[in-house]
Amino acid sequence: MDTVIGRFAPSPSGRMHLGNAFSALMAWAAARSADGKIILRIEDLDPRAQDPHNASLLMDDLHWLGLDWDEGPIFQSQRQEIYLDALAQLQSKDLLYPCFCSRADLHAATAPHASDGTYVYKGTCRNLSQNEVAQRLLEKAPAMRLKVPDAHDPSGTISFTDLVYGFQQENLSIDCGDFLVQRSDHIIAYQLAVVVDDALTGVTQVVRGADLLLSTPRQIYLQRLLAYPTPAYAHIPLLVSADGRRLSKRDKDLDLGTLRACGIPAERIIGLLAAAAGLANPRERLFADNVAERFAWEPLRKHRANVNIRDAFAF
Repeated sequence: MDTVIGRFAPSPSGRMHLGNAFSALMAWAAARSADGKIILRIEDLDPRAQDPHNASLLMDDLHWLGLDWDEGPIFQSQRQEIYLDALAQLQSKDLLYPCFCSRADLHAATAPHASDGTYVYKGTCRNLSQNEVAQRLLEKAPAMRLKVPDAHDPSGTISFTDLVYGFQQENLSIDCGDFLVQRSDHIIAYQLAVVVDDALTGVTQVVRGADLLLSTPRQIYLQRLLAYPTPAYAHIPLLVSADGRRLSKRDKDLDLGTLRACGIPAERIIGLLAAAAGLANPRERLFADNVAERFAWEPLRKHRANVNIRDAFAF
């Protein structure tokens, strides 16, 4: 049986909150329960996220929770040439084209996708002539989009079975359209970078938040184009704040820095997060190793609704 290789891939854009910790714990426990390995990747492609201090705090929080890793940290900001090589492979297959659309253009052209609020790209720039491209290049730098198959082409219908949410299927043309692989500021887009990183570091199991479930078909499509293997995917419930928003950097009272300063022990946090996964009751105090010993997918399948961490655990 092949070794399970999981990963945790946070962005150091601010202090880690309970939602980040939940994803980290589930990825870690899933791998450790199978005697597998964990890779730590720091997703700092965006210059605004390239903060060594925040990255250091993030790693300190992980150690405090009892979560270790076998490889890393791997910083995306140091891997630009690797991503550009993958971009060149796609370009050599005539799969890319420049896009000059602004965010306002996208919002005006189409309605957001019903399930996640993202906009389906209608191919506005796909068939620009060489002269049109040359003229627009004088006005602004383009992003680069990846062509997806026509809606009637079977290769554009991507299906997979998520370890938590079960069977998933998406028609790329209908549900997302041609998608970005490089931004207009030359930064490689998330979809391409994460596919390259997972493949080249040997990741076999991706455990992450349910907000990324709809990204998975795009990533599987890229894996096929680049002849990469497809890992197993598991998307876990989101922890939300009192008003139903998923936890973010704005929830300062739920970040680990604040909780640690208030004297809340790591075992209390681990116990609460395990309870959110259906692996413990909210009153238990657990170490990370205890969660790995108890880990199973079935409780997560039963608890896959978003969890109001504040109400559930009286923070």
